[in-house]
Amino acid sequence: MNRNVVVVGTQWGDEGKGKIVDLLTDHVSAVVRFQGGHNAGHTLVIGNEKTVLHLVPSGILHAGVRCLIGNGVVFEPFAFMKEVELLETRGFSIRERLTVSPAAQLIMPYHALIDSAREEALGAKKIGTTGRGIGPAYEDKVARRGIRVGDLYNLSSFKEKLTEAIDFHNFVLTKYFCKDPVDPDNIFDSYASVAEHLKPMVADVVPILEKLQDAGDNILLEGAQGSLLDVDLGTYPYVTSSNTTASSAGLGSGLGPKDIDYVLGIAKAYTTRVGEGPFPTELMDAPGETIAKKGNEFGATTGRPRRCGWFDAFAMKRAVTLSSVSGICLTKIDVLDDLEAVKICVDYEYEDKRELFDFSSACLSGVTPKYIEMPGWQESTSGLTEYDQLPEAARNYVKELEKQIGVPISMISTGPDREETIIMANPFG
Repeated sequence: MNRNVVVVGTQWGDEGKGKIVDLLTDHVSAVVRFQGGHNAGHTLVIGNEKTVLHLVPSGILHAGVRCLIGNGVVFEPFAFMKEVELLETRGFSIRERLTVSPAAQLIMPYHALIDSAREEALGAKKIGTTGRGIGPAYEDKVARRGIRVGDLYNLSSFKEKLTEAIDFHNFVLTKYFCKDPVDPDNIFDSYASVAEHLKPMVADVVPILEKLQDAGDNILLEGAQGSLLDVDLGTYPYVTSSNTTASSAGLGSGLGPKDIDYVLGIAKAYTTRVGEGPFPTELMDAPGETIAKKGNEFGATTGRPRRCGWFDAFAMKRAVTLSSVSGICLTKIDVLDDLEAVKICVDYEYEDKRELFDFSSACLSGVTPKYIEMPGWQESTSGLTEYDQLPEAARNYVKELEKQIGVPISMISTGPDREETIIMANPFG
C-alpha cells in the first residue's frame, strides 16, 4: 500500500525543505511540486556540491524518481529550461523523468514588469516580492485571462489569448504605471520556440499520480514558501500569492483529500523572514547577528539578507493546525551552538481584543512576544546523526519545542548535507 507525504514550511519560508525532500526521495517513486513558482529557492548540498532549484522538484538528483510539476504551479518556461540544462551539464539525465502539467499557468514577461512596477509605486509600503511575476500570474489565473502550458500547442489560439492579455497589461503598464509597453510579436515567437523544447515533458499529471498509487508507489509532495505566507491565512498582505499550507497539495496536483497520509512540517530552530511584513520575534542585537552570520541567512532566490529572530512557538501552533502537521523536522539547530541562552516565544501580548486576532499584518503589528529562556549548550551539534549525541541542553530545547507546539519533532537537521540528519521517526515508516 502506498504512502503519500506532504512537506510544507511552517514559518515564513526558507526552512530547509529542499534538503529534506531530497533526503526522503529515497523512499518514493515521484516528487510533485504543487504551488508557487520560481520565487522559491530550494538548496541541496551533496558532498561539497551545492545545487539551487527553483522549479525542478528537489527529488531530481535521484535516478529513477519521477519529478512532476502540478497544475497549481505558475510556470516560467525559460527559467525551467535553464535549470534543466544546468543539471544536464552536471551529468544528470533528467528529461525523461520530468513532467509539467498542461494546466500549469504560464508566467509571461508582462507579469514580471507589472510586479516590479507595482513594488516601485508602493515605495515604503512595498510587499517585498521577488519581482518575478508570481502575483500577477496568479491574478490572471483567477481572472480567467491566464495562459496555460497546454495553450502553447495550439498556436492560433495561443496568439489570440496572448493578444487579449497583452492588450490589458499594456494598458496597465502605460496608463497606470507610465512604463513602456511589451511587444506581442517578440513574446509569441519566444514562447512558441521554447514550447518545442518543452513539449516532450508536458503531460497530464493526474493520471500519472493515479497510476503510481494503483501500483502501490509512495509519492512526496513538495511545498514552497511557508505557512505564514499563505495568501489566505498568513500575514496578509505581506504574503505570497498562493496557498502554502498542506491542503493545497491536493488542489495543486490532482490528488484527493483522502490521498494524503502524513504532513511533515519543516521549521528552523529559530525564525527567519525575507522581505517586508511583521516579525514579532525579530532580533536586532548580537544574538541576531550571530544567527544570521552562522546560518548564512541569505535568500536562495534573491540573495537578500534574511531577518532573524527567536523561535516563535505561538505562530508555529497556528501553522501546525493549518496543515494538520503530523511531525516536525527541525533544521539548523547547529546555528544556535554558540549562544549562551536561547529563547522561545510562547505567547503574544495584545493591544487589541484577542478574539479579533487573525495573524494578519494589522494584528501582528500590535503584539509583544512573551518568552521563556533556556540555557544554551555551547557545544557543536554540527553533523550529528543520533539524538543521544545532542548535548543535554539541546535535547531539553527540542523537548520544550515539542511541548509548546503540540506535535513530535521527528527529524533534526544538523547541517546542510543530506547525511547530516537525525531521524527519530521516518514519515514513510
